[in-house]
Amino acid sequence: MAVARHSPSSMHTTGTFTTLEFDRIVEAVVSCALTPLGAEALQRLRPLTDPRAVRTALAHTTEAARFAAANGAIPLEAPQNLPKTLDALAIEAQPLEPAQLVSLVTFLWSVERVCRAVTTATSGPYPALSAIVGGSANWNRECAEVRKKIDASGDLTDDASPELKTIRGRLRKQRNRLRGNLEAYLRGRETSRYLQEQVVSERNGRFVLVVRSEHRTAIPGIVHGTSSSGASLFLEPLSTVDINNEIVALDEQERDEVRRVLLALSTMFRRRASDLRRTLTVATDVDVLQARASFAEIVGGVEPAIADDHTLELLEARHPLLMAAVTSRLGSATGTDDHIEPVPVDVVMTPPTRALVITGPNTGGKTVALKTAGLLSLMAQSGLHIPAAAGSRVPVFRSVFADIGDEQSIAANLSTFSGHVTNIVEMDRRLSIPGLILLDEVGAGTDPVEGGALGRAVVEHFRHRGAHVIVTTHDDALKSYAATTEGVGCAAFGFDPETFAPTYRLAYGSAGRSLALEIAGRLGLAPDIIGAAGALRSARESQLADHLAQLDDDRRRLDELTHDLDRRQDELAQQMTRLKAREADIDRRERSSRAHRHDSVDGRVRNARDEIDQIVVSLRERAAALERVAANKAARRETPLSTGDSGELRSSAQAALDNVARRFRTPDPAAAATDRTDRPPVSLGARVLVATLGVEGEVRSIHGSEAEVEVRGKRLRVPIRSLAVSVTRPAKVQSRVKVQVNDPGGPLEEINLIGCRVDDALVRAGKHLDQVLMGDLRVVRFIHGHGTGQLRRAIAEFLSAHPLVRRFAPAAPEDGGNGVTLAELKD
Repeated sequence: MAVARHSPSSMHTTGTFTTLEFDRIVEAVVSCALTPLGAEALQRLRPLTDPRAVRTALAHTTEAARFAAANGAIPLEAPQNLPKTLDALAIEAQPLEPAQLVSLVTFLWSVERVCRAVTTATSGPYPALSAIVGGSANWNRECAEVRKKIDASGDLTDDASPELKTIRGRLRKQRNRLRGNLEAYLRGRETSRYLQEQVVSERNGRFVLVVRSEHRTAIPGIVHGTSSSGASLFLEPLSTVDINNEIVALDEQERDEVRRVLLALSTMFRRRASDLRRTLTVATDVDVLQARASFAEIVGGVEPAIADDHTLELLEARHPLLMAAVTSRLGSATGTDDHIEPVPVDVVMTPPTRALVITGPNTGGKTVALKTAGLLSLMAQSGLHIPAAAGSRVPVFRSVFADIGDEQSIAANLSTFSGHVTNIVEMDRRLSIPGLILLDEVGAGTDPVEGGALGRAVVEHFRHRGAHVIVTTHDDALKSYAATTEGVGCAAFGFDPETFAPTYRLAYGSAGRSLALEIAGRLGLAPDIIGAAGALRSARESQLADHLAQLDDDRRRLDELTHDLDRRQDELAQQMTRLKAREADIDRRERSSRAHRHDSVDGRVRNARDEIDQIVVSLRERAAALERVAANKAARRETPLSTGDSGELRSSAQAALDNVARRFRTPDPAAAATDRTDRPPVSLGARVLVATLGVEGEVRSIHGSEAEVEVRGKRLRVPIRSLAVSVTRPAKVQSRVKVQVNDPGGPLEEINLIGCRVDDALVRAGKHLDQVLMGDLRVVRFIHGHGTGQLRRAIAEFLSAHPLVRRFAPAAPEDGGNGVTLAELKD
């Protein structure tokens, strides 16, 4: 995957890049490049005109910025001589110099580090960067070979080849011989006195002695030259000639071997030319993305959305060339102004508005706003983040034109007005839709009446052609046109009403005043001149100025009211949020309270069942004891037990069960405490939960510590402490739990369930077993019939889980077969 190439696009600009200083933005982005390759590619940065390509370029910049924020700067580096190295590599049979090979290896290893950083990053995914680095070749073997044969100083090591090692070994040996021979002349008593200097010098690649001219014949040898003064001779003693010849020959052999090794190393890369081109492309594309991401960080940029509906919405936009961080990179920061940052401005054109007229006082920011809108549009279409707030949107223009300032050529013999008209003619000829037209002081430089009319006509012409038009003006007629024409917006830069100093804030819907006289006075123009100018204004002009001033005052008051309304809406929203949070908290507490009550009731039911089981066991033990006593008495023919004994047993069991029932009806203190927490007091008509019954009802009357509650049409009198006011909608009432023992009124050995629904049958079966507890039965018949078998299966499941049932089975065929289930109870 390659980054979109920004070769000159088809966008029509006619000098717009220079007028809007887009070329300086390119220069700033180029300064963020890490390699000469990336810098060269960024020099061709131009706006794209395909919306899909623009979206892709912006997304790639965002991805690179996200990678840098999560993983640090991209570790790409390349020496400045890399282009020359690559040019030399393209020449066949030409070895690279050691320094060039080292710089090439440094570059390739940095590409390898980039690839590794992208592929191993855990903060991803980074699809664009991953696709780019996937095209890189591996150069580990070649780089290691170069590092092994070239040392840190840039020289080939002795181990670069066996031949080079042998040659250098012989060279060291011969040089040691030569040094020893020459040093003998320097130390010799007879020879040292002939020497001009006690040093060994070199001439023409041969080592010589520096001999006084008058002792030319004292030491036999070959003269290789004289000093500039003629006082000294450079003499090679005859005894060193053969050694010097050997060294010269070995030096030549060394140079040949070094060249051969360097050529071999160069050929490794030259042989993989296609892989090298792919790697260079990867490095270039990565560098382009990181440079765009770095520039985004410098300007505090965001990725704007591409508006398919042609909306131009630049929120809190700032002109990048007014930022100290940008100007310092361009070397154009100016002393005391370095700390001054541009004031953000909103430039908004929403369909059907296609034209925007910007008015306001001189030096108020109109031209800067105009340039900001054009420059940020070009930046966005070039894949650059823009210095604006999140939520900004831009269309994709096919042409952008700007006529700003007095840029006509004196050599062309054009006046200010003629220059502007010439530019407009060229815009009209080259305009492609969608297009952006930026006109500063449209219609200026000629008769005000005719110029104003021409300005309105130009705006209307380009608007009807479908272009976005932004103009600045001081012309009152053009202001009126903007305020009264559908599809044309009007905005004005404000000023301080007391000092007339500009605020640099753009207010939409306002046809601001130019304040020429006021600003002239603030700048020091003589008061008598200001007064005379005011007197010379016509009555109509004064009325219009007063009317505009009144409109500005009205707009300011409206802005204040709007601000106050927004503040009140924010307060209401905050109150609503707090109320919803409180309601949610009450609802949470209610659910927690209900859950606590349900858990409490479940626990009490379990405890009640355990106590009942214990009562049953105790009852059966006592009944068995009575049976044994009765049997003993019968064996001894004594008086049998009276019915009072069994009645006492039955009464004791009934009392124990009644005690369980009373405790169960008593409210759980913990649950009651939970219910009372943060609950409103019980009042007449309130919906309340009767804790002892587990049902809800409505309070009809209150009598001291008791209340009369209507539940399902019946009125109950219950203690107030057992009531809890419900804060939620009435839930479905659940049946209360009863623990009741009735005196059996019929045969206990069987129960007929034929014709009952499953739920009713199970309730009846449970009650019947409770009654059986008071008798001495061991087997109970459940008559359910054949039918579909559903009731039989339900009874079987019920009996399998009942704590009193030992086993159960269908009756014998003669006793009803599968239509009857016999249950044997535990002792």
